[in-house]
Amino acid sequence: MVSSANPELERLNQVHGQANPWKFWGPYLSERQWGTVREDYSADGNAWEYFSHDQARSRAYRWGEDGLGGICDAQQRLCFALALWNGKDPILKERLFGLTNNEGNHGEDVKEYYFYLDSTPTHSYMKYLYKYPQAAYPYLDLVTTNRHRSRFELEYELLDTGVFEGDRYFDVFIEYAKAAPNDILIQISIHNRGNEAAHLHVLPTLWYRNTWSWTPGKGLAKPELKQMDATLVRARHEELGEYEFTSDRPVPFLFTENETNFERLFGQPNASPYVKDAFHRYLINGEHSAVNPGKVGTKVAAHYQMTVPAQGVEVLQLRLAAPKSSPLSFGNAFSDRLNQARSEADLFFDHLIPSDCTADQRNVVRQALAGMMWTKQYYYYPVKQWLEDKALPPDVEERIITRNKSWFHLESADIISMPDKWEYPWFAAWDLAFHCSPLALMDIDFAKEQLKLMVNELYLHPNGQIPAYEWNFGDVNPPVHGIGTWQIYLLDKALKKGKGDLAFLESVFHKLMLNFTWWVNRKDSLGNNVMEGGFLGLDNIGVFDRSAPLPTGGVLEQADGTAWVAMFALDMLSMALELAQHNPVYEDIACKFYEHFVYIAGAMDRIGVQKDELWDEKDGFYYDLLRLPDGRAQRLKVRSMVGLLPLCATAVFSEELLESLPTFKERIEAFNARHPELLANINPIDRPGVKKRRLLSPVNEVKLRRILTRMLDESEFLSDYGIRALSRYHYDHPYIFQLGREAYRVSYEPGESTTGLFGGNSNWRGPIWMPVNALLVQALRKMYGYYGNEFTVECPTGSGRWLNLWEVSAEIARRLASIFLKDESGRRPLYGATEKFQSDPHWRDLILFYEYFHGDNGAGLGASHQTGWTGLIARIIMALNVLDADEVLEKGHLAVASKRLAELVSA
Repeated sequence: MVSSANPELERLNQVHGQANPWKFWGPYLSERQWGTVREDYSADGNAWEYFSHDQARSRAYRWGEDGLGGICDAQQRLCFALALWNGKDPILKERLFGLTNNEGNHGEDVKEYYFYLDSTPTHSYMKYLYKYPQAAYPYLDLVTTNRHRSRFELEYELLDTGVFEGDRYFDVFIEYAKAAPNDILIQISIHNRGNEAAHLHVLPTLWYRNTWSWTPGKGLAKPELKQMDATLVRARHEELGEYEFTSDRPVPFLFTENETNFERLFGQPNASPYVKDAFHRYLINGEHSAVNPGKVGTKVAAHYQMTVPAQGVEVLQLRLAAPKSSPLSFGNAFSDRLNQARSEADLFFDHLIPSDCTADQRNVVRQALAGMMWTKQYYYYPVKQWLEDKALPPDVEERIITRNKSWFHLESADIISMPDKWEYPWFAAWDLAFHCSPLALMDIDFAKEQLKLMVNELYLHPNGQIPAYEWNFGDVNPPVHGIGTWQIYLLDKALKKGKGDLAFLESVFHKLMLNFTWWVNRKDSLGNNVMEGGFLGLDNIGVFDRSAPLPTGGVLEQADGTAWVAMFALDMLSMALELAQHNPVYEDIACKFYEHFVYIAGAMDRIGVQKDELWDEKDGFYYDLLRLPDGRAQRLKVRSMVGLLPLCATAVFSEELLESLPTFKERIEAFNARHPELLANINPIDRPGVKKRRLLSPVNEVKLRRILTRMLDESEFLSDYGIRALSRYHYDHPYIFQLGREAYRVSYEPGESTTGLFGGNSNWRGPIWMPVNALLVQALRKMYGYYGNEFTVECPTGSGRWLNLWEVSAEIARRLASIFLKDESGRRPLYGATEKFQSDPHWRDLILFYEYFHGDNGAGLGASHQTGWTGLIARIIMALNVLDADEVLEKGHLAVASKRLAELVSA
């Protein structure tokens, strides 16, 4: 037990000091292991088709586990999750269902309604909601209807099937509360929202990840689950030790093995009659022989049968605890401890979320942060072992490797923040850097661990590349690790009253130097300081698929790729200057990154060059540049986020800092004198701003005004809900690139793209994308600290309303927040015309955090649980309520932002 003014903060302190492993158990279970690269043993690399949802109930996973609203230990040895059956479904509901890549106009899409309602950083209290229909789940309807819809039609959702009509569904709440680090109370509350009583089978399930089938006779002994009495199952594992799984009432326990049903899948005999899909067969097929009458196995479910009255509720209580845990009976004592955990979670968030946030803002922020906590996952991918795996399934004659061959050094067995545990149940390095910003508000140590993870020797490639994501670790993600590291360092420094974690900063900085070198060596093939980049996450925003060779030949010099590396150089410069305050060696390194930045910024708009640069003087915008094999160059004049990103390559430095490092100051002045041609078209580095601050940016005042004129134009980039990824100008004026008889066309599309340019129904043509919006907001706030109140722009363009850059940033942040918040009529733009979410009291305050948002009406699109980067909205809303323009002007944006957020975190 923990007793303090803020028990959750005390638990975090204990974790930091390793006094108690409060994080040992958590929501580290994936929501989809099937269809992943790790489980793909196919010859063609079609992971979605090779290991399907239909196979998942019968086939033991090799590299991980999944479940419904589940938890596991930190190495995913023992797992707990929920299974349900309404008596009508063709499949026992053990995991979430969704479409595969080619099954719809938005494939790779979960077709369920579930919500992360709460979680503290140590997972001392967690709450999850799953909405389960009482009618048969419409598997076939969802697949068939979506498959027959074109890209010009909306995707077919579960609500569209009518399965929730008449409120004939169960709200199934799962709550977890830790009485101790290894003592977990589990309460399952089943609410019947319908007007008639309804029957339900509830199967809380405990099982061991199968680690024994692949190397028989080697390693650890096979673990065991064994029934001890009518309410108790004992779990034994050689490493994990013993646990007791207890029910609040006598209940039938069903036992089987977490082993593949070879007979069903491959037509081969099973080694044992007790296999993974036993509970499905027992309930739905009536095969009572499928479960082990000996009451022993590696998978067990407590089988509750109940009839939930109309508008009524049934409650189950269970406990998973190490033997000899503190005595705690079910009933009142259990409920008291659960209520205490809820109260402690409330206290934690009451201190964290600004007091002047509205109730609706608080609800959105809390669910965003809960989602960040719930999307942690144990990610196991030892690539060398995976590449050389000899334990092949019966349908595989030989191992044919289609991806990640050159990443044999990568060996992941860690808890990692995922973008979305169903659609993206694997880490994505650049997503992760964005995740760390809101994560740090709750648990800064975890945020620091995540940043360090991607650059340690088990992840960072020997050549310096950071792994992208499991479908192709060698793909190119934007280099945003520097942004994340610098922001988290500053927040941590503010938390510690000005004493920064130099060991953390220095450790990550040295690894990022390797990554920066990889960028300038690998992505600047012409050696002119303009980056080709590649994919960079912007799937469908350009003329060509940027992951594939150009159909024209030559290279594509990217405005966004170059801007990302300019940002990277500035973040490295900021870190080097901070380290130089404590070790003069870093002054030399700071000089080097200053020079890198100037070379890159200068190359974006070379003096005396008219058609061979990224900046288009006539249009006042940055474009990608296509360099053809015959030496010709052509700008690809698509007005997109590509041309806005140079705004984000911005850093502001104080006069005091420069004066404290005379060697650095002297050397950069000498460099500037030698290279006036590089400085001619970028912001004057020697021009002081407010408080004599210096601004480093490729965008000078004239360019800034011209870019903002477009960005703040509601007929171009500025939506009521943030900044669009593609200008609305291209709705009436599509950009067309003619190559022989082939025409490549880019048109504005506010929602799902109708082109399959980037492998399926890609999405970045026009929607609003939270991470880049957050970067733009931050860049404007930094620039405000330099330009001050005298610099104003028309916002929106043509409105006659003139705002300073702080006010512009606040306006964009307000529009982003409005996606999630109720408007004057009580409706959330997030949910568009979906009436159930807009007006039903059991739906309207539940928040989904979509991957991106409709550019014209703000409706959520893409992955529905992308709390990874869309969780940034928590920080955006909180900042609206705590940052003050006058104080930013006085002390600078980063200093104030870190200080204010630190005050909240440490409250």
